[in-house]
Amino acid sequence: MRRRLRDLGIVIGDLPAGPNNAITDVPDVHVGHATITRDEPVVVRSGVTMIVPRAGNIWTDFAFAAWHNFSGNGEMTGLPWIEESGLLGSPIGITNTHQVGLVRDLLVKEAIELGVDEAFHLPVVAETYDGWLNTIESFPVGEDDARAALQDAAPGAVAEGCVGGGTGMICHEFKGGIGTASRVAETAAGTYTVGTLVQANYGARRDLRIDGVPVGRLIGYDEIPSAGVDLAAGGSIIVIVATNAPLLPVQCHRLAKRAAVGLGRVGGHGHNGSGDIFLAFATGNHISAHPAGNHALEMVPSAHMDPLFHGVAEATEEAILNALCAAETTIGRDGRRATAIPLDRVRELVVGTN
Repeated sequence: MRRRLRDLGIVIGDLPAGPNNAITDVPDVHVGHATITRDEPVVVRSGVTMIVPRAGNIWTDFAFAAWHNFSGNGEMTGLPWIEESGLLGSPIGITNTHQVGLVRDLLVKEAIELGVDEAFHLPVVAETYDGWLNTIESFPVGEDDARAALQDAAPGAVAEGCVGGGTGMICHEFKGGIGTASRVAETAAGTYTVGTLVQANYGARRDLRIDGVPVGRLIGYDEIPSAGVDLAAGGSIIVIVATNAPLLPVQCHRLAKRAAVGLGRVGGHGHNGSGDIFLAFATGNHISAHPAGNHALEMVPSAHMDPLFHGVAEATEEAILNALCAAETTIGRDGRRATAIPLDRVRELVVGTN
């Protein structure tokens, strides 16, 4: 049975996790998946993941947001308007590289069907490439799948590993996918939750570290074969950061950048062929789509943000490792095999070392 990292007795960082140790620990942040697995007429290992802020009211009750391009060989739609306005006004979708447009169009259609009174919509959808295991050129994700992920969005525990957009992903030459984690940050301005969700599809085995232990170098190819694709040269990771702290867009940008710290601790380097794109949103202020007057805003003083930075780094690190721990061995197109990281071996190497 697959387990999360903490089930192995491995605790990352110093800050406490929220009750679900997931991005859904941020109030009213929901997550849903649609997973597509079939072998005929072609092999499909793909899907869609949706992150839905404000329990779905994000269409008209905007949140401040910002993004960070750690390595730009990837795609996330809607970013020019987020950079210009500092506002997130849609759920966030994650899928495979070739079907970003379909998921984006479904979100536009959803807004129109909900009667959202806007002249146009610029939703956020991101991607990583699953074409090593998935017949990506068959365009297997349909509009119904994207809608199903949206309808599946709920609070509480989040399914991880080979689910949703992470179904066909590989991480550090083991099976990868979706992972999530959270931290509760005590600041001088108040206590806030920071949560992250990742779609992890990057990295060489030699670089994988778990709580500082070079696990990737200690698990040889004679023990577990490589998935067969060099993701050190061309892998990607999407990181979504959420918090209920009252932050302004420039502070969200500062938060998004700290995801790189967690990625680096696990062994990501932002290589040339990697699409490592991070988005952070903060629900502590409510921004009406049709305000009657000026908004009354709050903000955490910048001098008080260090615990939030720590929370992002720790939660990103653990979310990636949860993706690895939860993912199951997958055989994809042309018989290609991505083997799950051996959990008992991880526990032996890390707990035994520390």
